[in-house]
Order: sequence, then C-alpha cells, then structure tokens
Amino acid sequence: MPLAHPQSGWPPTVEVMKTEEKGSDVNLATYLLLDAFRRDCETAVVISNDSDLKEPISLVQKELGIPVGVVNPHPAVHRSRALQPAFFKQLRPSVLPACQFPHVLQDARGTIRKPVDW
Repeated sequence: MPLAHPQSGWPPTVEVMKTEEKGSDVNLATYLLLDAFRRDCETAVVISNDSDLKEPISLVQKELGIPVGVVNPHPAVHRSRALQPAFFKQLRPSVLPACQFPHVLQDARGTIRKPVDW
C-alpha cells in the first residue's frame, strides 16, 4: 500500500496485512431483509455494531413493521447510536464463558474437540 508520507530515498509503498472482514455486513443486511420480506420472523436481532446496517434495520422496522434489536459485541464505549434499533443489549464479556460449548463433545460420528488456540 502507498505510504501517506513517503520519505526521500525510501520505497513509496509498504507491504501490509489487512484483517478486516469483507462482505459480512452486506450478507447480514441481505438476509435480514429477505427474512423480513418473507415474514420468516416476528422480531429480528442483529449482533453487530456496524453503522452500515442503519438503512436495512430502518427499512425492516419502518416499511415492514418488524422490530429489530441490536446486540453490541464490542465495548460499550464504541456503541453505534446510528442504528436506532427497537431494543438494544450490550454483550458483556463476563457472560461469554457460560455460552460456550464444552471443550469435548460427542456425537454419532465420534469425538469433537475444541482447538487449543480458541
């Protein structure tokens, strides 16, 4: 990628790693609208804080009359006020351990182990 302020005698670009997700907000918006238009839900819940979802959330609520709640998975100080959901919940890190599967599960095919680096 190009440097914002390249210095004389140094390369004008650097190699970077981009770890941002691409397309997940569009996919989420698409299926939120599809579910709402098909009347496959009475209420929708979006687990995101992405302000790009403001318009699909607004359309589902105003045009289709389906309430949409937002669960913010990020720290509360980073809450997007733009989303204007019917209801809002802050995901607290302290509740996450109680929502995890055990490290080892059994099913008809055998044993499933949670990867160590998870």
